[in-house]
Amino acid sequence: MLNMIDHGTRTDAPTLLIAHGLYGSARNWGVVAKRLSGNRRVVAVDMRNHGESAWQPTHSYADLAADLAEVCEALDGPVDVLGHSMGGKAAMMLALSQGDLVNRLVVADIAPVTYSHSQIKYIDAMRAADLSGIERRSDAAPLLEAAVDDPALVPFFLQSLDVAGRRWRLNLDVLSEAMPKIIGFPEVSGQYDGPTLFLSGEQSDYVLPEHREVIKPLFPKARFMALKGAGHWLHAQEPRAFVDVVGGWLLRV
Repeated sequence: MLNMIDHGTRTDAPTLLIAHGLYGSARNWGVVAKRLSGNRRVVAVDMRNHGESAWQPTHSYADLAADLAEVCEALDGPVDVLGHSMGGKAAMMLALSQGDLVNRLVVADIAPVTYSHSQIKYIDAMRAADLSGIERRSDAAPLLEAAVDDPALVPFFLQSLDVAGRRWRLNLDVLSEAMPKIIGFPEVSGQYDGPTLFLSGEQSDYVLPEHREVIKPLFPKARFMALKGAGHWLHAQEPRAFVDVVGGWLLRV
């Protein structure tokens, strides 16, 4: 079972399950999860090979969807599911393969398509960091800053650093090997007929108009919104607006 961080108490509203993106963790979603838990139970998970969840030898979207399905069943689903980036693809795969477990779906800044970019450079940066002398997370920041092109990502990566163990809580070897699968999306059949929101960052290029031709056959009830002023990390860049949009949409549909 994936490691879970539980926010809020059970109410008449469906539980909301949050699946983070690549190199993330349930902890990254703490602020958003707490704000969304005002009227419902919110559960954020560490995906396999991330955070406090077990390291596994494989990392396909079939694997990730199966992990989420196990959590949904433990939460007495169906549940609402919110996934960002890699977690969004896993959430889509779950909805397409076991739609009976998903009440409503929110996909944050990702589409069911293959992308050309790779995230290997960040794995290389983390592997190259000499953690032997660190005493606190801030000690590792200079070790990443020279190799990470976006300064905002450094504190994000550092949340996955186990200072006491001087190690990353990321299975970098398996994630590296699985990178083609992570930036891709498997060929799937069928569709998910439940309410679905594709929420993208206005400044992001992850969800493009041409992607709708792929999305609509799989998710016929899909609706599309863009968060003003946000990029790919929309929940971290504009957390209040993100909560307002997601929380409002869940109340309306």
